Amino acid sequence: MKNNKSLGQHWLKNRAILDQIADLAARDADPDTVCLEIGPGLGTLTSSLLKRFTKVVAVEYDERLAVNLPKSFPGKNLTVIHDDILDSDIPKLVQTDNYVVVGNIPYYITSPIVQKLIRLSPAPQVIVLLMQKEVAERIAAVAGNHSLLSLTVQSWAEPELGPAVLGAEFTPPPKVDSQVLILHPLVEPLLTAAGLNLATRGFKSPRKKLASNLADSDRSKADWQQTFSDFNLNPDARAADLTIWDWNQLAEHIAKS
Repeated sequence: MKNNKSLGQHWLKNRAILDQIADLAARDADPDTVCLEIGPGLGTLTSSLLKRFTKVVAVEYDERLAVNLPKSFPGKNLTVIHDDILDSDIPKLVQTDNYVVVGNIPYYITSPIVQKLIRLSPAPQVIVLLMQKEVAERIAAVAGNHSLLSLTVQSWAEPELGPAVLGAEFTPPPKVDSQVLILHPLVEPLLTAAGLNLATRGFKSPRKKLASNLADSDRSKADWQQTFSDFNLNPDARAADLTIWDWNQLAEHIAKS
């Protein structure tokens, strides 16, 4: 079936990699774990998932694919929902607290999908996503290379980088490589509301020194530099250099001063 370019459809054809993705999703699963698959497409990953999970619920935006997919797996416990994953009530679809989320997701809506998944309640046991390699690396970044995306995602989930996948492994091949990202949801977010607000301010001009970014009528650049020194931070630090804990500490300090 011809792919729909407007939906960013690129189908992974390497069975070994598909099995590896399914194994990552199932490694801590029990026999009752339900698998929610995002964008099953032609069902190449679905096939691997059905060998590891007794029930798979797949959400497919493309109506053609949603209609045809069940025909490829007669007798299997597969439910295909024609819907936009960003509008879907995932906990209602899986009807259990014991579920995982897996998907080869479109590059152009990666961030909205990730932001939705990490905030699900009840949270999935694990989230395994195949995405653009650059974005996966950005999400898993450490202090020195942080972005607002990495901070917000890591506030809600612990990231783990899985195997990289060359563009040539897809049909049609995308212009960039992909990588598997495994997210382990946390019980509570690590970044406080005040810390997130401060980080959002800090990342408005991420290339600039943070003290200049945060300076306002209440607290000058020199005041911020002194505050950084008080917390053993580089006075010339940029937003990318700070950890979640740094943002929380700074926000708490400001609230008290």
